[in-house]
Amino acid sequence: MREPLHRDMDHARKLLRRRRGATDSLLGERRALSIAGKDERSFLRAMQEAFAHHFLSCSLYREHCRRRGFVPGSLRRSEDLPRIPYLFATVFQRHRLLSVPAEKIRLTLTSGGNGCEQSAIHLDGRSLRRIRTLVKHVYGDLGLTSPRRTNYLCFTCDPAAATDSGMAFSEQVLTSMTRVHQVFYAIRRSEDAWHLDTDGCLEHLERYERSGRPLRVLGFPAEAWEALALCVRRRGGSFRFGPFSYVIIGGGRKDPAGREIPREEFRRTTAEWLGIPPDNVRDLYSLAEHGVPYCECEFGRMHVPRASRVYVREPESLELLPWGEPGVLQLLTPCLWSFPSISLLSTDVGHLDPECPCGRRSPVLVLQGRGGASRRREVRDALRKIS
Repeated sequence: MREPLHRDMDHARKLLRRRRGATDSLLGERRALSIAGKDERSFLRAMQEAFAHHFLSCSLYREHCRRRGFVPGSLRRSEDLPRIPYLFATVFQRHRLLSVPAEKIRLTLTSGGNGCEQSAIHLDGRSLRRIRTLVKHVYGDLGLTSPRRTNYLCFTCDPAAATDSGMAFSEQVLTSMTRVHQVFYAIRRSEDAWHLDTDGCLEHLERYERSGRPLRVLGFPAEAWEALALCVRRRGGSFRFGPFSYVIIGGGRKDPAGREIPREEFRRTTAEWLGIPPDNVRDLYSLAEHGVPYCECEFGRMHVPRASRVYVREPESLELLPWGEPGVLQLLTPCLWSFPSISLLSTDVGHLDPECPCGRRSPVLVLQGRGGASRRREVRDALRKIS
């Protein structure tokens, strides 16, 4: 039998007062990829703050939680974290769930892949600040921040032609890890269609190479693969950008014929084309609905930051799985304040490993498949259990 609503609301208010500031305190620690015992306590307090806030501020999420018998008083220990009622990640692309007044929204991020389609991911000032802080600390822990002036080749939509400023914000965050010399966006708009500007890519890569400055390639791997292969073929040889240049990409790795490119082949070949160390080709996993970057270290393994937790669930039963067992990913973070994405169930498949040769003390996330239409069909029945 459920407690009366007013009691749950009173408990949430008390919990929010008691834990106020816990999330900002968690994000204030620069060791983004080191999780010790005290960090578990800090994360629990931050999640209590975030859960109380969303429970109080979003009536639809509050009812979702109460129907599942999970209220602020239910979140007492770290072991309770995976029990926080999760939402399907695409809910936020279809429904406008807010935990702040609409007038507090400062930015709507775009999401949805290389077709440059928009989704309604609404962010307030607090959430934007936290994302910037988190990305800076994660990249800093990975050695990916630099004071050097750097040229960028971005395989994303040109924000000057995109219809909202979300894309511009995303690229601002990613390029702010260095001092910026020049940025070229390779996916450009002509009339009513977007296209991959391979001529512009070759022109800018040759100019960047002559400048002697480091290069960073960001964005969608399929477009990067297609354009870089064409550029190398046209010029009759590889580029030479050196050890301070990086490729940091995220998404499906397919060639123009639709062939899935094995990760090691992508890493090795891209490094050869650009004349950079293979260790400098990094994969990045992120969801706009989640806001946390999972980026590969120098050993090619993605680490779970201290400001998030990842659980793996069996697709049909949704039972939690142990280390090494593959399943669908449940993603938790207290960072986003403006909408109740505190606990998401993705359609992406992977497993967790406890250690990495790099020595960073945070779990390793091993992706084994990105969700899409076919993946959603595979887990459709399981996902109905949370709707």
